[in-house]
Formats: sequence, structure tokens, C-alpha cells
Amino acid sequence: MTNLYEPIVAFQGELKAIRRDLHAHPELCFEEHRTSDTIARLLESWGIPVVRGLGKTGLVGVLEGKDTNGPAIGLRADMDALPLQELNSFAHASVHPGKMHACGHDGHCAMLLGAARYLAAHRDFSGTVYLIFQPAEEGEGGGRAMIEDGLFTRFPMEAVFGMHNWPGIPVGHFAVTPGPMMASSNDFRITVKGKGSHAALPHLGTDPVMIAVQIAQGLQTILTRNKKPIDTAVLSITQIHAGTTTNIVPDEAVMVGTVRTFTIEVLDLIESRMRDIAQGAALAYGAQVEVDFQRKYPPLVNHPGPTKFVTGVLQSLVGAERVDAQTEPTMGAEDFAFMLQEKPGCYVFIGNGDGAHREAGHGLGPCTLHNGSYDFNDELLPLGASFWVKLVNDWFAQPRSG
Repeated sequence: MTNLYEPIVAFQGELKAIRRDLHAHPELCFEEHRTSDTIARLLESWGIPVVRGLGKTGLVGVLEGKDTNGPAIGLRADMDALPLQELNSFAHASVHPGKMHACGHDGHCAMLLGAARYLAAHRDFSGTVYLIFQPAEEGEGGGRAMIEDGLFTRFPMEAVFGMHNWPGIPVGHFAVTPGPMMASSNDFRITVKGKGSHAALPHLGTDPVMIAVQIAQGLQTILTRNKKPIDTAVLSITQIHAGTTTNIVPDEAVMVGTVRTFTIEVLDLIESRMRDIAQGAALAYGAQVEVDFQRKYPPLVNHPGPTKFVTGVLQSLVGAERVDAQTEPTMGAEDFAFMLQEKPGCYVFIGNGDGAHREAGHGLGPCTLHNGSYDFNDELLPLGASFWVKLVNDWFAQPRSG
């Protein structure tokens, strides 16, 4: 990693301290008050004006280059933690029981702050960089909330970029792909309402459990018989609840789960067929059914032009051999997808390694996302910050018509 910006490497220790302070004080969705205060204070100390209150606790730093008449882009980092008990006992472990930075958002913030500090001192670009610190990525749609509060109208930008650490990818490596990179995230709840009876006299009732079983089996045929085989999708029933004792057929059975797709068209098909199958089974057996289908996050789809540009930036930063430019998409979800629905842009993975970086006192579990033994790799801080800086400088250095 010889192409890092030396001033960023020089203040890596300060970035590490910031990251670990954020890690020790995790805050959940839309509760990121201390985190937001900390970030705003640092940005303002570097001469970067801050606008707060977008998406409740979100904020935007306005970093102007030498020529403010140029174009503008957005760089986004997420701030929230997870409702998870940390299993680590090292010095920077969470001080809040049941809350943990188990997805590396502390590191994402620190990397963007590192870039902000460098760019504030080296305003050699012609344009404006909007530093977007977003709340509530973990399931509550903080990105959408910021958009609804005027993110792209108050801060007009021609493109927006995001980055996430990825355990299992070696340190010093990146991964990206044009098109779908992460899946849509959708929840469903199917409630079958039958008629309870004594379990020894089932003919006197309408058994919702058996109807739920029929529906559950039928739902899987959507993937094997309705969806094109080349279209990727997951339909997982993760909970089934019914009954309270062994000798009573209950009145009701409930199934919940998730659906993941890479396109809205496949999602539309799955939701429609789910409703048809559930209602058909209920009608056939004389019951009633309610289908509650919640579309949470859309697919995260990288735009071809910005993705090609970002791939070139990464290759010049770490070498082409360390950039997987056609990485396999994941069925995980990310609400940066909302921003990419509104603006051209690209989302990349930065390798977090295999967990060997963790200090003594880490939990016994793996260093994977959403795990109580996870910890962000501080070795990434100057690399991620250097990527942001190079992206900014190269973007504004592009020749432009007009």
C-alpha cells in the first residue's frame, strides 16, 4: 500500500483514537446524538461547516475546494450501532450493555473523517464535497430519512459514493461490481385464522397449523416454478408460531420471514404469488389469511459509469491485482440503495481481514459482521481515507464538456 497519502498516515493514531472512542460509545438507530456531536465538533475544528438535523441525527459537512463553482459529489458513512451484546473485553469495548458497533460503522466514520481532515488542509480540487454522516442504516432507513429531509435538494450533487468494510476480504484489497451489489430486504408476516378445537376432535375446527404448512410448502414453488432460474432470490420463513399446549388446535398460526432479490421485477412477482398462494390455501381449507408484506430496502445497484471510475481509482491506489472488479453480489442489504436510486454512484467493499488484528480480550466468536466478537480493523483507516481523497481529486480532475 505505497500510494497512501502520507499526512493521513501521520495522523493514523488520532483516527484510531476517534474510531475506538466511537466503538466504546455505540448508539442505536436515530439515537446517534453523541456520535453526531463528536463528528460535528471535529469537522468544524477543521474549518468544515456542518448542517445538522437531516434524518433526525444525520449531518452533512460542506467541504469546498479552491473553486466553488465546480460540481459537487457526496461521500457517505453510516453512524449507528446494533442492539447486540458485545463479547469483547478489550479496552475500547462498548460501555453500553446490549449495544455494539458490530458492523464497523465506527470505522466508516473514522475513515471519512480522515479524508475530511486531509481535504480541508489540501483544497486542491475544484468543486464541493458533501460529507454525509447517516443515521439508522441498521433496518430503520436513515438514508431514506435524509433524502426525505432534502439531502439532494439542499445539497445538489452529481454523484454519491459509499463504502463498507467486509470481513474475509484481505486487508489492502477492495471489491466492487457494476449493477446489483446487494439485495433488497423485505419482511413478511402471514397470519392464518382458523377455528380452534380439541385436538382429539379436529373435525370440529379448522386447523390453521396445517394450512400454514401448506402455505409454507407452496411459497417455495415460487422460486422453483414461477421465477426464472437465472434470476436470484431468497424466500426464507424464519419463524412459525401457533398454539399453547398439546391437546388444543389453536385458532391462529403466524409465519414470518424475509425475501431478498436483486431486482424490483422479481420482487413484484414474489409478493404477488405469495398473496395468491396464501389466499388460495386459506380458501381451500375454509380459513382466513392476512398477508403483511413490508418492503424495507431496495436492491443496491451500482451505476456503470461511476463504478468504472471507482474501479480505476482503486486500481491506481492498491494495484489491479488487489481489486476484485466483478465481485459476487451478496444477499445482504444496505440502505445506501435509496441514495443510488436518486443519484448515480457506486458502493465498494474494503477488506477487513480474517480477524487476526483483534487485540487480546476479543470474544471467542468469529470476526464477522453482526457478531459479538467483531472489531473493525484499524489498519484500514489510512487506506480508506486515502481512497476517499483520491476519489475526490480524480473526480474533479476529469475533463468536462462545457
